[in-house]
Amino acid sequence: MKAITRALSSAMQNCELTHMKRQTLDLDLARTQHEAYNQALRDLGVEVIELAEQPTLPDSVFVEDTALIFNEVAVITHPGAESRRPETASIAQALSRYRTLLTIESPAILDGGDVLTIGKNVYVGLSSRSNPEAVVQLQKHLEHYGYHVHGLEMGQCLHLKTAVTALDDQTVLLNSAWIDPKLFEAYRVVETHADEPFGANVVRVGKKLLYGAGYPRTQSKIEAMGYAVKSVDMSELAKAEGAVTCCSLMLD
Repeated sequence: MKAITRALSSAMQNCELTHMKRQTLDLDLARTQHEAYNQALRDLGVEVIELAEQPTLPDSVFVEDTALIFNEVAVITHPGAESRRPETASIAQALSRYRTLLTIESPAILDGGDVLTIGKNVYVGLSSRSNPEAVVQLQKHLEHYGYHVHGLEMGQCLHLKTAVTALDDQTVLLNSAWIDPKLFEAYRVVETHADEPFGANVVRVGKKLLYGAGYPRTQSKIEAMGYAVKSVDMSELAKAEGAVTCCSLMLD
């Protein structure tokens, strides 16, 4: 397994924010946390391919939003924030070694953080960063490979994967205040602890999970179900509305 990540931008203080008030970022601490994130992936057996810093693109560490990875192809997105669209060129170049590339085009907007893939089902959160036209284009790109793309109404958080991610192909972890559990009634639903609203974001690495360190009650609940969890501190990156899924593109 491989993961594409990117070094933190020195301009990150000017990142896009939608649901959070701007706070001063400690860039040295953020870089330390990002390197610990990369190391956690390595500890889980992942080959980390870290791309060079893009110093003029504040959000570029959050590579998840620029592409969707499937077994058959990769889809380069058209990010909802105009300032983020220049990030996709270098991502496309890096991914071209591993996948045939398809693209999302205007008038569609799509952030990778709004896309949750579970088996052959692809769920797209309709947010301020992703619109219904993206669902149409994505379905056209993927129907040949047997995928079914579903647009989901949501709100109160930046991306779909802020509110829900998958623990495995049968189980989702979600915050029911931000996403209706009925939308995932085909799966076993595990809810985050009420005091940990941002605790629904997790990266699947084989049969193990990479998880933010700030949600101990939810983590204990997951571990009690038999999941192996490795936690990493993302607290400084969270000030830029980032989480564990945001910082990597995973390739099987």
